[in-house]
Amino acid sequence: MAIALGVNHVSFPVRDLADALAFYRDLLGLEILPRPDFGVDGAWLGVGNAQIHLIVTPAGMAVDQPPPTLNPAASHLAFAIADYGATLARLQGAGHEVLTPGAASGQMWVRDPDGHVIELINPAARR
Repeated sequence: MAIALGVNHVSFPVRDLADALAFYRDLLGLEILPRPDFGVDGAWLGVGNAQIHLIVTPAGMAVDQPPPTLNPAASHLAFAIADYGATLARLQGAGHEVLTPGAASGQMWVRDPDGHVIELINPAARR
């Protein structure tokens, strides 16, 4: 019997909430969700059946560090996408470095404003 039933949320430490929201909400289109007041700034966003929790890291608090370069082997979160070309154009149009082996793979990687690696994948390309 499985103990884990599904992914509830993924959490990322962020330095600047406005920059993070510009990426996750405005660029990727995630929906802002209600969030309790924890005494620390942050935001909850919804995507599919899961949530992304952004937590503004208090000064001086040591948290995990993203890789210094865009690296698909690093710990990352993957979002499913429907339109590879439109997604690539939108990311590049917003000035983001995108690593892509090509549309046939269905995969691309980008970093959020805090350097966390995000994979965007078109599952239909893998069929």
